[in-house]
Amino acid sequence: MTTLTPTRATGATTKASHALLAEPPYAVDDEALGAPFEGTGVNGAFVADLLSAALTHERCGTHLYRSVAGRTANPVLRARYEEFGRETERHVELLEDAIAAIGGDPQYVSPIARAVQGMDTSLLESTFRLDGTADVMVREMVMLDAVLLAETTDHANWANLAQLCEDLPDGEVREVLSRAVREVGPQEDEHLRWASDTKAKMTRLQASSPTMAKVGAKAEEMVATVKEWFS
Repeated sequence: MTTLTPTRATGATTKASHALLAEPPYAVDDEALGAPFEGTGVNGAFVADLLSAALTHERCGTHLYRSVAGRTANPVLRARYEEFGRETERHVELLEDAIAAIGGDPQYVSPIARAVQGMDTSLLESTFRLDGTADVMVREMVMLDAVLLAETTDHANWANLAQLCEDLPDGEVREVLSRAVREVGPQEDEHLRWASDTKAKMTRLQASSPTMAKVGAKAEEMVATVKEWFS
């Protein structure tokens, strides 16, 4: 079962720094983090931190997709958000399994991961800023923008991981990570392409829509127009 929010209760560990005190049962150091990558020629502690950050972004992505799927007024967008949310949770599972298979700790939360979590939390919070407004399209665009930003980072993370695999010597670490990349890569291509294309379509349609141009147009009328665009 995947962990979407690592805590002490789930066995989360971290690395102490000048800004963070890690108590002994929950502390880990660079030597331990780098051990699974011994003999690969890479900076193992850095790669462990990087994998933790990528995993954290995927975990936050599941929360984002659940939120926007529950709040969009467009059934077509909802279906896509739910689909991508399921795939994102699968990405969490794949990364957790890959990290564990090479001898790492999927519950490890790196300093980079904590920063990623902060940024992703702010991104999700931004989609609530216009809740309660009558402007349906603005809310939809804000949620779609959040998805596009999240998927841009996701796509870059997996592309970087694919390049890292190419630099690794043949062996278990390369094979385990490559299997995850092979499954996730095409989905990330689709996620980013869809988010970018859908934003472009919504922008053009809204800019040329007489309904959206009406001052004081009823919310239900705008929702009906948006549904028609994507039907």
